Amino acid sequence: MEVPRQTLAEIIEPRVEETLGLVNREVIRSGFADKCSAGVVLTGGASLLPGIEELGELVFEMPVRAGRPVGIGGLIDVVNSPMYASGVGLVIYGSKNQGRRNFRIRNRNIFKRVVDRMREGVAALVF
Repeated sequence: MEVPRQTLAEIIEPRVEETLGLVNREVIRSGFADKCSAGVVLTGGASLLPGIEELGELVFEMPVRAGRPVGIGGLIDVVNSPMYASGVGLVIYGSKNQGRRNFRIRNRNIFKRVVDRMREGVAALVF
């Protein structure tokens, strides 16, 4: 079954706007809104949606851009996408702070599952 792009956009856009609005309200409620003067960085697969940066600027009333992983090598052409930015950032943070006492993996099974899912996603992109 094919769905016209316009129909899909009419369904998705209000949900994205609602989600961004909820995030904006949470940022305001937390008291950090005035500390976001440089703007908002969106990560994850939804940040690849056409027009999301413009919609985000309307909702947040500040600059919005899609974030990409930085400070990585090797598979950069595979993971150089906003959909991997948070995951790559967490892996980099974990590797830099592995020796610190406050960084502990309480449940190694969860960590293994996250790494396995990231590998599966990369493998799906490669093949």
